[in-house]
Amino acid sequence: MRFTTIRILFLTIGMMLVGLGIVSARNLQTPKDDISMGAQLYDKWFAALGIQTPEGNMPIWERQTTNSRSGADTWRCSECHGWDYKGSEGINRSGSSQTGFPNIMKLSAQMSEEEIIGHLKGSKDPSHNFSKYIDDANLAKLAKFLKEGLPDDSASIDAATKKVISGNQANGRALFEKSCAECHGSDGRQKVFRTEGVNEYLGTIANRDPYRFLHRTRFGVAGQGQMPIGRDLGWKTSDSVDVLAYVQSLPSGTENEVISNAGASSQTSPKLGGPGDTILAGMFAGLAAILGMAGLSALFLLILVMLGVGIVWLLKKRK
Repeated sequence: MRFTTIRILFLTIGMMLVGLGIVSARNLQTPKDDISMGAQLYDKWFAALGIQTPEGNMPIWERQTTNSRSGADTWRCSECHGWDYKGSEGINRSGSSQTGFPNIMKLSAQMSEEEIIGHLKGSKDPSHNFSKYIDDANLAKLAKFLKEGLPDDSASIDAATKKVISGNQANGRALFEKSCAECHGSDGRQKVFRTEGVNEYLGTIANRDPYRFLHRTRFGVAGQGQMPIGRDLGWKTSDSVDVLAYVQSLPSGTENEVISNAGASSQTSPKLGGPGDTILAGMFAGLAAILGMAGLSALFLLILVMLGVGIVWLLKKRK
């Protein structure tokens, strides 16, 4: 009897450990295919790999003077070559992200994957050597994305208005409500994003930066494995455009916000969901996130413990 009870207890502990592993792994999901992983490396490779950003600016960054960003952003492929992958010939030809760096879509079409990997290792320009930070397997995934995974959406988005030219909003709505609304809300305002000090809704991002929206809905967000990946869901290229068309119709900015007693010096109320404006607020936000995950894990473990105790009690009663 005693031996049986001990075995049951060990089995219960094993179930608890497996359960904890499942809960912890929720934020460590990786894309199912190499192209999606390569796309996340293009977005923010250090976040995708879970490693520290190199110190200072990327060496090549000093060759341009139009983009004033510094630090981590300068190491991102997306910051140099744009979310439309066309560099100085695309959306980065002007504006705050202008760099003058080349059209990666055009260059990749002229190179083999092996040549792209070589370029990423600095074969053509030693200052463009990423092999110190990205291993060969992931460089190959990035090269595969650059060679096979770059969609050209220029015919679907109006260059002046940034609006989708032709998209099936009904299909976009159906896909959004099935895979996105649970986290973002039916109107896209459940999560508030903070971009360069500005609070934004999902609709704001879709209208301001449609190419970034398309990239991330198709391939996921680097370092955030909980977000569904369009490719993993079986979405076609046109499906992402349809979702963009629908989300562009959702509320954007801070519209519908009611400000009471507004005066000349009044400011809009702070939104929930974005990082705090101060270090102290940021610390509390981070602590809340950690406690939230810890609470979920504790609840899961408590259920397993109760289940194990119940099994032991039933077996003892049967004996």
